[in-house]
Amino acid sequence: MSAWLPTAPCTPHDCATHSGPRTRVAAAVGRLLVGIPLVLAGALLTPLLALLGAAVRDRITVLWAHSVLRVFGLRIRVVGQRPAPRRPGHAGGGMLVVANHISWLDIPALGTVFPSRMLAKSEIRSWPVMGVLAARGGTLFVERERLRALPGAVRTVSAALTAGSRVAVFPEGCTWCGQDQGRFTSAVFQAALDAGVPVRPVRITYRAPDGQASGAPAFVGNDTLHASLWRVVTAGGLTAEITVLPPIPAGRHTDRRALAHEARTAVLGTAAAGTAGSGTPVAHAVGMPGAVVRAAVPQTTVASDSANRPASSVHQCDNSIPASASSVRTRS
Repeated sequence: MSAWLPTAPCTPHDCATHSGPRTRVAAAVGRLLVGIPLVLAGALLTPLLALLGAAVRDRITVLWAHSVLRVFGLRIRVVGQRPAPRRPGHAGGGMLVVANHISWLDIPALGTVFPSRMLAKSEIRSWPVMGVLAARGGTLFVERERLRALPGAVRTVSAALTAGSRVAVFPEGCTWCGQDQGRFTSAVFQAALDAGVPVRPVRITYRAPDGQASGAPAFVGNDTLHASLWRVVTAGGLTAEITVLPPIPAGRHTDRRALAHEARTAVLGTAAAGTAGSGTPVAHAVGMPGAVVRAAVPQTTVASDSANRPASSVHQCDNSIPASASSVRTRS
C-alpha cells in the first residue's frame, strides 16, 4: 500500500448500522437478481449514450440511476431546486459537481439529479471489458499515486469543463460513515477555476424510516462489495436524500483552497460547519488527489476495499498530496 494512502480503524460493525426494519431474505435476493443486471446493463450501454445528444443522454441516465436505487430498495428524496434540463442540441455550460461520499450508491444518487462524467482512478482503464466501457463512456481518469501526474489530471478535468461537460467528483477522497464529512482535496477545484465554471455542492444522506441517518449503505473498513450489497438490500425503508445546494458562481474565488472551503462548508451545513472532522472516516472513494482543506480535528481515512489492502474497486481512497505538487498555483 502506498504511503500516501492513509488508514482508519473503522469497521462495518461499528459504522454500518441500520435502525429500521429488515427485508425478507426472498425479497432481498430478488433485489439482487434484478439490480445487478441493471447496473451491468448501464455500464454496457454507456458508450452508446456518448453518441447521443446531451439532453437525451441526461434523460436516459436519470431513468437508469432512479431505477437502480429503487430496485435496491431505496426511496429517493430531492431537497432543493433541480437543475433545468439541458435542451436538445445544446450541451449547456460546464459545471463541477462536488458531494460528500458514503457509498457506491452515491454515483446513481448523484445521477438522479446531475448526470455527469465521473472521475475514477486510472487502474480502471486497464480492467477487462469494464475499463474500455468506462473510457468510451466519458470517464475521466486520475493517477492517484503519481505526484507528477496531478497537473495533467487537473488539465484534463478543466478541458472537459470548458467543453461544457458536467464533471462529478467526491473531493473527500474517501467515503465516510455519513455521521460527519472529511477534508476536501483542493486540486479538483483548480480545474473549475481554470475553466471558469461554477461549482455545485450536493449533500447525500441515507436515512432510515425514523428519519435518522442510516449506516447500512456505507462502504467501510474491511467491507467487501458482496457484503455491502447484501446489507443494502436487507435494510428496509432506506431513503436516499439528495440535497441540491446553491451553486458557487464562477469568479467568486481566485484561490482553490477558499473555493474548496466554501463548498465543504455548504455540504456540511451551517450547524455542522463548526464541528467538522469529529466523526470517524471510512473507506472507498473516487476523488482527486491534491491539497486538502483540513477538518477541525485531524482524521485518518481507510484506503482499501477489503481488509485495508490495495483495492481493485473504483471506490478507493485517494492520496493526500501537498498543494505545492498541484497545478498552477492561485493567488492566496
